[in-house]
Amino acid sequence: MAGSRISVLIVEARFYDDIADEMLKGAKAAIEAAGGTATVIGVPGALEIPTALEFHLKGCAGAGGDHDAYVALGCVIRGETTHHEHVGRECMQGLSRLAHEHLIALGNGVLTCETVEQAWARARIDGHDKGGIAARAALHMMNLRKTLYLAPRGVHA
Repeated sequence: MAGSRISVLIVEARFYDDIADEMLKGAKAAIEAAGGTATVIGVPGALEIPTALEFHLKGCAGAGGDHDAYVALGCVIRGETTHHEHVGRECMQGLSRLAHEHLIALGNGVLTCETVEQAWARARIDGHDKGGIAARAALHMMNLRKTLYLAPRGVHA
């Protein structure tokens, strides 16, 4: 909305608490650097991210939810079974579906890694800073949405 502060909802999986904390730092820093504020919803794991986001979107009266942009943060690491493949695939497909169906500006910061070391390399704000990258992607898509003249939050076309 014109003149209002950018509002971003972050849905973060807490399965790997330390990695989640690091990614959240990066995302919040990127949002604050853009003059925005972040609201955070925590969920147990990556599989729950799309469901929590859909709970939120369906509970909002306005088109596209009540935030300007959305960020999904989480981490899925290969274990001894193929469970990580199913969790990662379902999470990614769920997020993609929600972005398309609700026309939301969504930054996907869900890591799918082979090892904990890979996850840390991607999560660290002084490394790949995937939390910050996801937040900047959401903000970019928010601006693209505005450029393409789609209705701002709360306004039905």
